[in-house]
Amino acid sequence: MARLFGTDGVRGVANEGLTAELALGLSVAAAHVLTEAQSGAEAEREGSRPVAVVGRDPRASGEFLEAAVVAGLASAGVDVLRVGVLPTPAVACLTGSLGADLGVMLSASHNPMPDNGIKFFARGGHKLADELEDRIEALHREHAAGEPWARPTGAGVGRVKDYDEGFDNYVAHLVGVLPNRLDGLKVVIDGAHGAAARVSPEAFARAGADVVTIGTDPDGLNINEDCGSTHIDGLREAVVRHGADLGVAHDGDADRCLAVDGAGHEVDGDQILAVLALAMKEAGQLRKNTVVATVMSNLGFKLAMERAGVELLQTAVGDRYVLEEMKRGGYSLGGEQSGHVIVLDHATTGDGTLTGLMLAARVAATGRPLAELAGVMERLPQVLVNVPDVDKARVATAPELLSAVAEAERELGETGRVLLRPSGTEPLVRVMVEAADIEHARAVAGRLADVVKRALG
Repeated sequence: MARLFGTDGVRGVANEGLTAELALGLSVAAAHVLTEAQSGAEAEREGSRPVAVVGRDPRASGEFLEAAVVAGLASAGVDVLRVGVLPTPAVACLTGSLGADLGVMLSASHNPMPDNGIKFFARGGHKLADELEDRIEALHREHAAGEPWARPTGAGVGRVKDYDEGFDNYVAHLVGVLPNRLDGLKVVIDGAHGAAARVSPEAFARAGADVVTIGTDPDGLNINEDCGSTHIDGLREAVVRHGADLGVAHDGDADRCLAVDGAGHEVDGDQILAVLALAMKEAGQLRKNTVVATVMSNLGFKLAMERAGVELLQTAVGDRYVLEEMKRGGYSLGGEQSGHVIVLDHATTGDGTLTGLMLAARVAATGRPLAELAGVMERLPQVLVNVPDVDKARVATAPELLSAVAEAERELGETGRVLLRPSGTEPLVRVMVEAADIEHARAVAGRLADVVKRALG
């Protein structure tokens, strides 16, 4: 039986794979797993019940899924604070600041509008470990199969109310942690017609920036449609047209951020990490002088950190693995090339608005254009080839393939890199090659892809 939880919650086509019934059932199970259940009498005696914070992005399907989640939580004796349309990191932040027992975010991030998803947060606003997800899923399956569960009645059922202060509280938090104001900067913000459509422009404006907006008119159907961090051309054009200092692009739930410099050139997550790492090192805030990134980070980022005397730890692909390593080692900064940047002193998860604000704050503090700051690292050409229908389990053991990889690494030397990675969901192997020259990278990647087909096919 396939696992419901993926790398970032439960996702599917809304009302098809992800139904109201599934949302309700998972919420009931999460209420039992993530809270210390009390009977109505105990709750009245103690004067409290478990509390959940529930938010969503603007997708039309989020309306009925929110209703199902709220119903499931309240039926399990959990009081619900509905915060409405807010970014994923806002729900995590409010779960922590309000002392809630759990948080729930309804979003499919950068996925197309028909999709949706459910993300759960534990106390403190932290993402769930695999073990907790497995317990929630197992309990949900038991209930769905007819296993009875304790249903509170009377005064024991949860109460539901809107928490309208969530927007202001979150924006105040974002602005409050900035090292300096943004006065004098003109910034274009692409909200992806998503969860950051109100939050990000408001935060930048309160911090002193002159704000121009695109992608900030969500109608429930246009989220991520030709806008946001997955479609950055509109932001490039707007930055140049308005003569802005920089642009910031979010995804649908605003847990990531990509940027554009004043000339319209993209600044990716690796470059943002590099800029913030040096800023935090200078301020004495880069704990253990270390930044955490994934194995997919550009080799140029690694070389830039070496030149700056910053240690780099690399994890498997996925912001959750970056976060796990940061918590394990007590590090303060980590992220991915895709724009998931985690500043652990101020957020428990990737926060696109916070990332954009901190990047802009560095521009304002130094008086240097973003292009110059991002130039601390040179993005080496990177080629990715997917090789389907192969035995991915043998990628680390096939002698012919190991020999070919070793030969390619000798050929590329210190200015190149090879990474072969089996897909986590499909029968394919991803071949990634970096080199100083794009044609060289393509040639090496092509040769290795042929060996993968021959050795593992």
